[in-house]
Amino acid sequence: MGAVQLTLGGIAVLLGVVAWGMFFATIARFVRVIRLGQPDSTRNGPFVPRMKTLIKEFAAHTRMNKVKSVGPAHWLVMWGFLLGSLALFEAYGEVFVPTWGWPILDDWSLFQLLMELLGVGTIVGILILMGIRQKNHPRRADRQSRFQGSNFKWAYFIEAVVLIEGIGIIGVRAAKSALGVHDTPVWAAFVSHPLGLLLPSSPNLVTVFAFVKLMSATIWLIVVARTMTMGIAWHRFSAFFNIYFKREADGGVALGALKPMMSNGKVLDLEEADPDEDTFGVGKVEDFSWKGWLDFSTCTECGRCQSQCPAWNTGKPLSPKLLITQLRDHAYAKAPYLLAGGKRDMAGDEVGLSGDNMYAGIDVLAIAESQKALVGDDGGIIDPDVLWSCTSCGACVEQCPVDIEHVDHIVDMRRYQVMIESAFPSELNGMFKNLENKGNPWGQNAKDRLAWTEDLDFEVPVFDGDLGDTEYLFWVGCAGAFEDRAKKTTRAVAELLHIAGVKYTVLGSEESCTGDPARRAGNEFLFQMLAQQNVEILNSVFEGRERKARKVVVTCAHCFNTLANEYPELGGQFDVVHHTQLLNRLVREKHLTPVAPVAEDVTYHDPCYLGRHNKVYDAPRELVGATGATLREMPRHGDRSMCCGAGGARMWMEEKIGKRINVERVDEALGTAPSKIATGCPFCKVMLNDGLTARQSDGQASEKVEIVDVAQLLLNAVKRKPEPQLVPAGAPSLDAVSDAELDGKADAPADESDTGTPVPEEDK
Repeated sequence: MGAVQLTLGGIAVLLGVVAWGMFFATIARFVRVIRLGQPDSTRNGPFVPRMKTLIKEFAAHTRMNKVKSVGPAHWLVMWGFLLGSLALFEAYGEVFVPTWGWPILDDWSLFQLLMELLGVGTIVGILILMGIRQKNHPRRADRQSRFQGSNFKWAYFIEAVVLIEGIGIIGVRAAKSALGVHDTPVWAAFVSHPLGLLLPSSPNLVTVFAFVKLMSATIWLIVVARTMTMGIAWHRFSAFFNIYFKREADGGVALGALKPMMSNGKVLDLEEADPDEDTFGVGKVEDFSWKGWLDFSTCTECGRCQSQCPAWNTGKPLSPKLLITQLRDHAYAKAPYLLAGGKRDMAGDEVGLSGDNMYAGIDVLAIAESQKALVGDDGGIIDPDVLWSCTSCGACVEQCPVDIEHVDHIVDMRRYQVMIESAFPSELNGMFKNLENKGNPWGQNAKDRLAWTEDLDFEVPVFDGDLGDTEYLFWVGCAGAFEDRAKKTTRAVAELLHIAGVKYTVLGSEESCTGDPARRAGNEFLFQMLAQQNVEILNSVFEGRERKARKVVVTCAHCFNTLANEYPELGGQFDVVHHTQLLNRLVREKHLTPVAPVAEDVTYHDPCYLGRHNKVYDAPRELVGATGATLREMPRHGDRSMCCGAGGARMWMEEKIGKRINVERVDEALGTAPSKIATGCPFCKVMLNDGLTARQSDGQASEKVEIVDVAQLLLNAVKRKPEPQLVPAGAPSLDAVSDAELDGKADAPADESDTGTPVPEEDK
């Protein structure tokens, strides 16, 4: 052991002790800070499903691979960090004794191969990720970059450390190969062995490479220990916990049903709630649950949520990424005040600390942070325009690789603004009043809920107190009953069910709004009132029937989501299907037979609350195929589909900032050159119709293009008389064409068949 080994080894150990001490002290502080959030016992189990989800998501990178060019590279870097730690700690021995290695493992060729692969994989993976970041740097793409607003200094620091670590692993191995330390076969050292032939045989060289590797890790430890808000570094540890404690134990994302309004770790009973003791939504950062604080701490600033957000992509101030990072920075800036016991009431007065010098020992910046409003246009952490731009489409949640629950956090803040502050867009006032007084957002009279039946040439059965042998309750919904364009969908579904011989009934005037727009707008009290009323009515309708026989068919994607996913919390257990699912089954079972192909090009818009929130993608597409139409997919479709702009109660709010979301979506649809734009939700149909009308008035769209529901397409194919055709001898008739052939024609993916519109780059 020479002077070089003693000097560099001593420095490495001394600084290492300091760095590791700082690191573990910061982890202990992390635990204390995250526990400042409200309790949430719903995250505790079950253990086995949660652990399976964790293993699947991190080992197979299932969520990271949603961006295919990033997933494999990140997978290499991740394993380089996890298993590469063996090489890091080995360096503490190598810096003193260049020939040192792990006992037993060091003489195992497969272990040597593993270390070689980790070193090479780390270098290759980080170079790819660095290239992607530069390719999509905001200086090149402005708002279209998912990295817009991310901290590039932190990113460059982390990238440099990872690259140096990878080079350090290979460098040490190459220097040891030059020294002839091991008799490692070339296949287990396919990079370090050739490099070793170029290097001098020197123990000091091994020590230097080991020292460089240790110093990069030591500097990394010191920097991240002093920067608790560096999510791009800390997610290496917190992501495991964030995935394990995600809302859905079965591995699903936090979509579908909203998180119930909770207080002190329990679901809040609004009838017994005490405004002085209970929290109504989130009015201060400490009102978020500990899982919320963990979410904020885990954000990597990768910007996938931002790249998919319809608000951000149309010039609105909302970026899900920046929302989370703003909450993170505020939370950690305020944490010293909260840890000291500080607390303020709704008026902003101090109630947690007392005495003449109550703020002694607390960072003055933390005290100043504690005086800021969470939401407000005058110095608030979150601007109201940011909060109310959200359409609750769930694209951010669907894409987040570390399972951050953006929509739940946004709605929790809305709940406080609506129920405590009465601070919300003025347009919502009318909607709230209409829902409360009339049971629908349009303010129409309940007696008019059956007006849509007047043009039909058959009688629509209305519930008269006895279901008898009725199979389905047809939940029409407010849009389907009162909105003229949506009525066409309702009539089409009713007629198709009549043709198929399905026994159904409607509630008529007994039906009222499910409460979806009220809940997404933050008015939980109004939602509970409407929902409990509907659950009571539905339970009385289905009285005596078992769960599987309580069948409800719905045309509105929002009603579908609420009835299926949120009413069970209130005692409403029903078997809910969307009309596209039921109609598709009826076609497959030959109860409905398209006889005249719709020889048109159709593009299909996935409603957010049917697609992302409930994973219904295939049924409507199969129906389009069954009609004989040619499906032309938009670039953003399936789980990447862009919102129409109606969700999150945005249907009832003015869109004053940036480009209108529905116009953006219509522009994308028109890029596929369709004759019809189909959808499966009345809200989407209304929004797309308005967008198309705007484009037609601008002369940018043909007057022949129209917006239709999938049910209307099917009804046209079922009822139209087939045109006479000359069938060549020996050719199969239309009736002989199989379902598989029709389905195959409809479901050609955009990446396999040219649809006329280029698929966007995933990494924008």
